[in-house]
Amino acid sequence: MGLLEKCEELFQTTSLYDLLGVDRTATDAEVRRSYYKVSLQVHPDRAPDDPLATEKFQVLGKLYAVLCDAEQRAVYDETGVVDEESDTLKKERCWEDYWRVLFPTITLKDILDFEKKYQGSAEEREDLLKLYVKHEGDMDLITSSAMCCTVEDEPRLCAILREAIEAEEVPAFPAFTKESAKKTKARRKRADKERVEAEEMQKELGLGDEEDSLAMMIKQRKQSREQNFNSFLSDLEAKYSKKGGKTRRGKK
Repeated sequence: MGLLEKCEELFQTTSLYDLLGVDRTATDAEVRRSYYKVSLQVHPDRAPDDPLATEKFQVLGKLYAVLCDAEQRAVYDETGVVDEESDTLKKERCWEDYWRVLFPTITLKDILDFEKKYQGSAEEREDLLKLYVKHEGDMDLITSSAMCCTVEDEPRLCAILREAIEAEEVPAFPAFTKESAKKTKARRKRADKERVEAEEMQKELGLGDEEDSLAMMIKQRKQSREQNFNSFLSDLEAKYSKKGGKTRRGKK
């Protein structure tokens, strides 16, 4: 059974782009990031309740190997078919090893190093303005979605937003410009509570080394914040991990 048939059987679509949730015009970086997030959901180690997880994971690996090869992607875009005789699809390969080469494990040091570069950067400002517009100035939603953001960062982020509003880069949403002191205080109170809970958890579990500290950072988030933090890890790993070796060109 060919790759497209396998995609239909396991994911109910023959479109490689639809399966990843991206447009045909997606950049290589966007395809890579989406591949990471989708494959993470069916990774055999993280989807123990899915009996087809391994097979799905292998199919996603082949899919990405096709789309990350410029020539094979061009053929697929033009004809809607995949070259099943290409070295990429015929070669015996451990797709889990391939995935780990593409996405090395993110460590606590990686996160802290990224934070130092990200905070105060043009990228952070661009991301913040997008979140501001998306959430129409609701700082509860903005701060819970922003990368590398704690309650201590809020004054700095608000200053960036006020500057952008004055420059007419973004609208002056009332949710931001007229936010009550009560709401601001409640947000800080929730953040303080989370910090205390995290410290207590660290003591109770005896966490100390880097791996445990990273686990603690994830566990201290609750529900929506945990989802946002895990999304941050996914974006960070897909965007900043080392790229794997070049793929071999398939037969044409």
